[in-house]
Amino acid sequence: MDGAVRERSLWESVRPYLEKESLAAFFLGVSSGFPYAMIAATLTTRLSQDGIDKKTVTAFTLAFLVYNFKFLWAWVVDGVRLPVIGALGQRVSWMIVCALLVMAAVVNLALADPKADIVWMATSAVLVGAAGATFDIVIDAYRIETLKPYQLGTGSGMSQYGWRIGSAGAAAVALVVAARYGWTAAYIACAGFALPAVLTALVLGEPERRQVVIEKRGVRDVWQSIAGPFSEFFRRHGAWLVLTFILVHKIGDTLANLTFRLLFDDLQFTNDEIAFYDVGVGFWAYLIGVFIGGVAYSKLGLKRSVLIALVLMAVSNLSFAALAAAGHSNWGMAGAIGFENIASGYGGVVVVAYFSALCDLRFTAAHYALISASASIVGRFLTGTTAGALIEALGYVNFYILTTIAALPGIVLFWWMMRTGLVDAAMGTAGEVGPGDARDDPPV
Repeated sequence: MDGAVRERSLWESVRPYLEKESLAAFFLGVSSGFPYAMIAATLTTRLSQDGIDKKTVTAFTLAFLVYNFKFLWAWVVDGVRLPVIGALGQRVSWMIVCALLVMAAVVNLALADPKADIVWMATSAVLVGAAGATFDIVIDAYRIETLKPYQLGTGSGMSQYGWRIGSAGAAAVALVVAARYGWTAAYIACAGFALPAVLTALVLGEPERRQVVIEKRGVRDVWQSIAGPFSEFFRRHGAWLVLTFILVHKIGDTLANLTFRLLFDDLQFTNDEIAFYDVGVGFWAYLIGVFIGGVAYSKLGLKRSVLIALVLMAVSNLSFAALAAAGHSNWGMAGAIGFENIASGYGGVVVVAYFSALCDLRFTAAHYALISASASIVGRFLTGTTAGALIEALGYVNFYILTTIAALPGIVLFWWMMRTGLVDAAMGTAGEVGPGDARDDPPV
């Protein structure tokens, strides 16, 4: 894929950020981020203020598990045509329906009273998670099918910008409105964050790159719509190695990421220092990394930009080993957080672009749901079961060195896949230039 892409100027690499498809990805990201915020810190704050005990509050994080299993029903978004509203197109109609489901789930959560019925409150949170995960399925499919191959990097970057703004914006709106009118009004107000994705789909219409599977009839064909995405992926040359890469590429980074606050606490950083450096510096560094990632993907191509991302994400863990060895140092914290977030922002863009390119345009929703779930499940399991024990056994310095070593298999595997041509051999149609794309370059 990279070999077919000519060397682009810096302006040609930046220009895709200003194209309508990338701008659309931003608004899709805004709507994608808000359901997550409704069951994340926002819900934790609400439950805490309502006097719910800490053990019960933390149990609500189980609502996030729904996102890890969205691949089980993603095929429905690809294969089931909705009656009446389906005339608007497969993706547009599902976008509208899923947005309505998310809004209804959020309003239902708004009306639930944790003091009166904590079980129904938990059920309502899970419903938001299920609706949000389904909304994500159609949003991801629409984004991938709307973007041209050369826009996958900048489109992924714009989507991440949107996700950050959507999640942070919804959380901020909820807190401000709740302080004045209560949590019920706050959650109802946030339901409107689903609208940017719907308006985007209505304005742009059905994606031109979407490829349609034959119309489904009967039980046998329904089964094919479920099994088809899996069988298509695993028929590709090198598919099992690609899946292995997806599973292991982020183990080291995930192991390290959720332990940073533990390190800061043990190094006796104050809340003000954490707020300024971790939240403040980290936020802007991440945004810079996202921008660099989009430009790098467009200028360097998929393979080189992904390999650089894997190396940067691995090396960034060493900066926390250095901070742990140095002790309490504001400059050390700023450097470690800055480097980590630039690497994460850069890596998030190009790796998501690669995962998007792996999708077959006949099964976009199912493929991306399967890939994204696989990419997170191993790292999250290891983090939840081993990170704390490893820190206690090894100490912070050796732990972060270990996380860097844990990242090496992913780097070596991807490098080997590059050298042997497996990256190109296992590519999906979303990463290939189709009949409607003049070339894999931005227009000059």
